[in-house]
Amino acid sequence: MKVNQINLQIPRYYRKWQQFLLKQGITGFADAELSAIDRTYIWTNEQREVIATGSLAGNVLKYVAIEPQYQAQGTMFNQVISYLVNQAAALNRFHLFVFTKPQYVKSFEYVGFHCLAQTETGAILENGTPDIHDYLNQLPHVADGKKVAAIVANANPFTKGHRYLIEQASQENDAVYVFVVSQDVSLFTFDERFKLVKEGTQDLENVMVVPGKEYMVSYATFPAYFLKDDQNVGRYQAQLDAELFKRQIAQPLGITTRYLGSEPYSKTTDVYNEELKQVLPPEVKVKIIQRAQTADDEIITATKVRQAIRDNDLQTIRRLVVPTTLKYIEQHMNELKERMNSNGN
Repeated sequence: MKVNQINLQIPRYYRKWQQFLLKQGITGFADAELSAIDRTYIWTNEQREVIATGSLAGNVLKYVAIEPQYQAQGTMFNQVISYLVNQAAALNRFHLFVFTKPQYVKSFEYVGFHCLAQTETGAILENGTPDIHDYLNQLPHVADGKKVAAIVANANPFTKGHRYLIEQASQENDAVYVFVVSQDVSLFTFDERFKLVKEGTQDLENVMVVPGKEYMVSYATFPAYFLKDDQNVGRYQAQLDAELFKRQIAQPLGITTRYLGSEPYSKTTDVYNEELKQVLPPEVKVKIIQRAQTADDEIITATKVRQAIRDNDLQTIRRLVVPTTLKYIEQHMNELKERMNSNGN
């Protein structure tokens, strides 16, 4: 048995790898899935037939598959996962995640992964450090008996709408966690978004702005390759995200309410909100706040702000964002427009 790293950019290797995965019932090869992969390994037998494969996409294990006759032996799965973990460690990646089907949770737990959340259709597990417990220990904690709420925001960028939602939660609770989504897949980087949320809420003494880290499951990192074509990826991702939030975040932090903004435009976000309403209660109440509007009854969204940046429309930007965000955009307008032109945001 041999293991080799292969380059999926080379057509003959890609075809060999894809054919093996198709044989194992994995049919998803979307560009978004493949572009995230930075290492792929295959195991071959003495006849040079592929018997297993696994890939690394940052700190996420993807496309793990083993020929059924070798699965039955049990040790092959352990070898593949151990090899991937060691390769990740060589790349200084010591905290790993895997999204998988429920029937494989026990197998991953046997090789050191810890299940963070599980639904009827999938699960997310982690391995290594810093883990969920380290993450929680770094966050500020609220005294027992206090009424605690949470908001999860991408804030790309922070607008008057975000401010309004946070204000509502601040007025109705003793403490509010604002989790800023950490993945850098937006026009504004995480550091920029985090800074703007902190600056835009610094007068609200009971508001704690914290990074979401990897525990707010992102559409960008969520792998859908093992789902069937007819499964709603957004709905599945939302269910898993909600389950993780309820069990691993809300419970230890004493969070009893999660605030959401109403979603009049995005079907994807609307589906996400509906799943949160289904999964979070009764442990975590879901409260939806109507989107803030301008004096002219215009609904405030970050999407409109980004379009205004593209159009160099400072008048619209002033209507939609708080002063601290406006100042930042004015100072970095050219850089933001260059980013838009280079990455299509």
